[in-house]
Order: sequence, then C-alpha cells, then structure tokens
Amino acid sequence: MMDVIQDYIHFLKIERGLSANTIESYQRDLIQYHDYLKSLDVEDWQTIDRYHVMGFLKKLSDEGKSSSTSIRMVSTLRKFHQYLRIERITDSDPMQYVETPKKSQKLPKTLSLEEVETLIEAPDTGTPLGLRDRAIFEVMYATGLRVTELISLKMDDLHLSLGLVQTIGKGNKERIIPLGDHAIYWIEQYLASSRPQLTNKDKPVPYLFLNHRGNGFTRQGIWKNLKAYVLQAQITKKVTPHTLRHSFATHLLENGADLRVVQELLGHADISTTQIYTHITKKRMAEVYKQYFPRA
Repeated sequence: MMDVIQDYIHFLKIERGLSANTIESYQRDLIQYHDYLKSLDVEDWQTIDRYHVMGFLKKLSDEGKSSSTSIRMVSTLRKFHQYLRIERITDSDPMQYVETPKKSQKLPKTLSLEEVETLIEAPDTGTPLGLRDRAIFEVMYATGLRVTELISLKMDDLHLSLGLVQTIGKGNKERIIPLGDHAIYWIEQYLASSRPQLTNKDKPVPYLFLNHRGNGFTRQGIWKNLKAYVLQAQITKKVTPHTLRHSFATHLLENGADLRVVQELLGHADISTTQIYTHITKKRMAEVYKQYFPRA
C-alpha cells in the first residue's frame, strides 16, 4: 500500500508539477492515513470503504484536530482515491459518500468601546506623528476600512464637506463610507498641521497618510504603529488592524444598525460573511442579561 502512495507522490511531482510544500503536505496526510489503515490490519486499497474513511476522520477529531485540518484531509483523500480508480487499482471510490466537513467560524476578536477610546486617545497629538496616528485610528474605527484600503486612500478620495470617503475594496468594487464628526475633525487637524510637515517637497505622493519619510504607508507600518500604541494603552488583548474593523461592525450592530447596512459599509459581497457579527452581539446580549437580570 505504501508503494502506491509513493507512486502517487511521483505522479504529483512529474505529471502535476506541484510545489515541494504542497507535495510534502499530501505525503504527510497520506502516510497518516496509511498508518491508521495499517492499525486496522487493512492491507489492500481495494477493501477500503467509506466507514474506514469516516473512522479515520473521527480519529482526527478525537485528537483535537481543527476543522481546517479535516477539510484539507478530505480533499487529499478525495484526490487520492480518484487516482486509484483512474489507475484501476480500485474499482470503487469510498469518498463518494463522504461529505466535506464545514469550516468552523471563529468569532473575530473585538475591543470594547472603552478600549477603543483608550487606544484612539493614546497618540500624543502635540507632535506631527502623534496627530497623524490619531487621525489614522479615528478613520479606521469610523469606517471599518481594511488596512489595505486605508493605506491606499488618496487625497482625492476625501470628501470632507459631504462627510464621506470613497475606497476601492475587494473585487475592485467601489464603496462610499460616511465619516463621523470625530474622524472629520482629526483628519482636518492632520491635514492642517501634520501632513505638510511630513510631505516630501521634492517627491510629493497622493496618499492621505504619510510615514516619516513622506511616503505612503505599508501594511507592516500600520501594524507596527498599532502594536506600540496597544502596549502604551495597556490593552492586554491581541489587537491587529482588523480588530478595529471588527469592533466597528460589532458596535454598529449592538446599537441597532441594520445588517444589510453593515454589509455595505464593510464591502462584503455575501451577507453570510457579515452575519458572523450577529453571533458576537448575541453573545454580548447573553452576558448583559446574566449580569443585570435579577432572576438570570
């Protein structure tokens, strides 16, 4: 049986031309599958049925493997058993009646309103860089922009008189997002007092937010700045640029916003992506109920 696995790996290398990492992943999965079958004294691929496969997947689950691991394993086994049929090593496919497990949804981490305020107020607005960072955090929280969308904002994308900002999101889809009064105020302060000092007069760039060299930001630059302010604000949660986006969506829903509106603001193509935030608000609702209802 192991010889057949090696033949399949050779097929992936030569015929499919897959990368070394992908091939190594296939090989690791199939050896694990082989060892399980061997423990059941199975010695012929022809004798395997779906109950062997389901038993193997249950073993992975019992060992605490993630749903992502199980999904990948099912994909590996599906392709492998198709290969066995094509090569006439077997005349049946036990994967035919095995469903791919559903990927478990991890609830995104969010900050409380108090934590958001502490973080946003952490920069020293008496300095050009601190004023810039305050404006960045205000915009991130007020709009729920992805970090790539944030660093791609250009001066022409601002419509402060209308209280709007426009961005191009995933799938090259444009959306218009309202800016709150706080965000508008700090953007105006940044544009008046900070950005002129950061601008490289010899090589001006169109981006709204500039680093200390007068260039546009990178994703890593935003992350590095955020990490420093999280530490300064003494927030113990793991915070990433996406955390402010998650917090933006969650706080909107907690305050009664319509799910479809939040979907549009976030730029989600499918509302099922936005619905994960309803799980967070329901969890919060349960916590408040238990805390304040006298007979909970």
